[in-house]
Amino acid sequence: MAKGRLEVLLVEAQGIKDRDKFHPGCLNCLNPCKIARKPYVHILYGGQECTSSVGKGKGKKREWNEKFAFDVKYPDGGEDHVYKIIFRIMDKHKFDEDEFVGEATAYVKDILSLGVERGKLEVETRQYRVVESDKTYSGEISVSISFTKIKEGAEEDVGGWKESESQE
Repeated sequence: MAKGRLEVLLVEAQGIKDRDKFHPGCLNCLNPCKIARKPYVHILYGGQECTSSVGKGKGKKREWNEKFAFDVKYPDGGEDHVYKIIFRIMDKHKFDEDEFVGEATAYVKDILSLGVERGKLEVETRQYRVVESDKTYSGEISVSISFTKIKEGAEEDVGGWKESESQE
């Protein structure tokens, strides 16, 4: 079994629909306004979770350019183990519970397999379709994925710090 680090670069989302709900009126006007989304992404892989900040931009295109890392063992769990990253897009609410927008899935078994064989594998930015709860498509999310094998016996740096032995 090989160990490694799976890195995900969350680039952008396009075509994500605005909410269908109408706000009865905002503080700046008395006309009903369509409420803009404030999307963020909850990323899940093998029991590990990371959450992005709210995407920058307006309308149907949002940008993040944030990197996330997951510890990986390959192979792990036998043939039934599913190697996938789930990107759950949520809409940030100030006063209510955050709302589910949609979900995209990236299957990474081939990336891990080739990464273990070669020592490192980087996949350029790809787009994954976002599926809403009613199984319709709502835009796409762009991510880049890489895997780096950690050599057995190599010390892993945590947080950029490495403990040094005292020279006494």
